[in-house]
Amino acid sequence: MNYGVLMLSKVIEQNDPNALLRFNITAEDLPTEGERKALRYITEYAEKHGGQAPTAEMVANEVPDFQPDFNIEANYDYLAEKLRKQAALREFVDLAEKELPERFSQAQDNPEELFSWLTEKVESLKIRTNVRSSVGTDIKKDIDKFKAEYENRKAGESFRIWRSKFDFINRAMGGYVSSNVYVIYGKSGRGKSAIALEEAINCAMQGANVLIWSMEMGWYEVLVRLYVSISASIGVTKANLDGVDIEAGFNSRDVRQGKLSDEFEAGFMEFLDKMNELIPGNIIVRAVDDEDFGSRKLRDLKADILETKADVVLIDPFYYLDYEKNTSKTAGGDAAETSKKLRRLAGQTKTTVFALTQAEEGEGKDADSELKLPQRKDVKKTKALLEDAALLIAVDTNAEEGRGLIGLNKGRDGGEGQRAEIVYLPQFGVINQLGGSADQFDF
Repeated sequence: MNYGVLMLSKVIEQNDPNALLRFNITAEDLPTEGERKALRYITEYAEKHGGQAPTAEMVANEVPDFQPDFNIEANYDYLAEKLRKQAALREFVDLAEKELPERFSQAQDNPEELFSWLTEKVESLKIRTNVRSSVGTDIKKDIDKFKAEYENRKAGESFRIWRSKFDFINRAMGGYVSSNVYVIYGKSGRGKSAIALEEAINCAMQGANVLIWSMEMGWYEVLVRLYVSISASIGVTKANLDGVDIEAGFNSRDVRQGKLSDEFEAGFMEFLDKMNELIPGNIIVRAVDDEDFGSRKLRDLKADILETKADVVLIDPFYYLDYEKNTSKTAGGDAAETSKKLRRLAGQTKTTVFALTQAEEGEGKDADSELKLPQRKDVKKTKALLEDAALLIAVDTNAEEGRGLIGLNKGRDGGEGQRAEIVYLPQFGVINQLGGSADQFDF
């Protein structure tokens, strides 16, 4: 059955050319040139005559190779759904006959690229079959929909709030809400990755499945940092800061180099064996040295999110993603398009996303030694993240002095200008907020 003919015939019979707009019917959905000509004629006629459709006689006169069928009992929704599905199947057949053979022959040494391309195409075709039955959510008609969502949120099923490790963020923002992007930024080598990993661990401790895309550090380095920080949370040893003993973890340098003393090595191995007991959630690390981590597009990230059932995602750093194409042809458009689609991906997957980026470097010796939080204007490489982030978290640390600052520079729900001092001894996994606000200290 030709649903294109039936759809156009119903539009003519019902004098309802706006139905073509409501259901987003385009020439690409129609199989024959006669139907495509009829669509163009109906659309152009409606634009010139106040939204009226031409009569059947007028269409027959203008498009003699279009034969209407007015014996139509089906509604628009049914016809549009069948039409879109037929169009998607035709496009798939065309793809399989014309493009797939060449790509198959080119993919003998790299089948992953073929599978990635095919997955993207099939996903696009699936989206094409969707038929919009209404626009948005009606404040009067969709009350039951709202009530159902309220109950889901009440039960914690629709969205999640993950508490930050740093209490001042919880007080200011209430924690991290799913479907949002949170940007952590700071100068190179000043602790933004360490702070982000602390938040990732803290979410896992609350039961989250965390996915880390580490595009600068190798997997072993990331796991060293994770294990050392977790060991600090249970206090396997002591570290001294200004004459005060602090609960600390294994020495990351010794773990990194495989040079733990016999005593500590035995304790470390026992600690690793208890990981299932220590973390209610889980952490999956995709790292720069993983052999299967060649493509870093957002569609690859989405696939990993679905595969791992991730609740929380950490992207370190954002600017090492394979950017989306710059359709606007403007400077920085690739990053802007990627940022926009990342925000959309967070919403689609209902994940909490932490994206790391770099701040502009200061000048002179003081810029290296003085603790000073970067401002909004200091966001480097990816200005678009300023607009798409629910919260900007600025970081500056000094590992030699064992201290640091964390501050909020933009909060969609408030909190801008809040900051706190932290103890910063990453070698022993100690990164904790001091009591009170950093405004109490002289920086």
